[in-house]
Amino acid sequence: MNILVLDDEKEIADLVEVYLKNEGYNVYKFYTSEDAVEFIDLKYEKIDMAILDVMIKGKNGFEICKHIRDKGLNFPIIMLTAKIEDKDKIMGLTIGADDYITKPFNPLELVARVKSVFRRCTLYNEKGENNNKSIIEINGLVIYKEEHRCLLYDEPIELTPIEFDILLTLAMNRGKVISSEELFEKVWKEKYFDSNNTIMVHIRRIREKLHENTKKPKFIKTVWGVGYKVE
Repeated sequence: MNILVLDDEKEIADLVEVYLKNEGYNVYKFYTSEDAVEFIDLKYEKIDMAILDVMIKGKNGFEICKHIRDKGLNFPIIMLTAKIEDKDKIMGLTIGADDYITKPFNPLELVARVKSVFRRCTLYNEKGENNNKSIIEINGLVIYKEEHRCLLYDEPIELTPIEFDILLTLAMNRGKVISSEELFEKVWKEKYFDSNNTIMVHIRRIREKLHENTKKPKFIKTVWGVGYKVE
């Protein structure tokens, strides 16, 4: 697979190149938008994915993404940016980006995102639409429903059956807040009692295994007074 990498911060571009090459990808690396756009226009058939810096000088990442889509090119695009506002993420996804990573980022997460996007595209191309619910992918976390296994940045996470079912239930209802009562009854198939703190304990254990920052968890969010959700 050939990946175009564009970032005017040489250290970041070089680091991304190293990690991608270690995974067997071929990298076309550029430090200026002009050089990247010229390559896209002349040799687009060699590109399987583009990783674009949003805040680069000249034609920015959003404009290059739009340029790619306006040319009718459908290879996946991942945006790199120091901006964290939701409106910027929405803009990138609206004009055709497939994923969005905020700087500073863990290079292993970037590699996991690259693999995840390639997998989604493969499933889409094979089936015509991505209705495959047996694999759930969330920011480097991959849950294999039928195989009862979970990977985080391609490393296996050892979950108990109950922990797996809790995580799977939240992931399958991504974006929806699920109360402790509903979560308990879905997983245990029993009536929930107000004094039951079983869910809280299991959520804490799952977070530990996912190496979550307790003050700012990435995967399982607590909605105080309501329940939990995976965004």
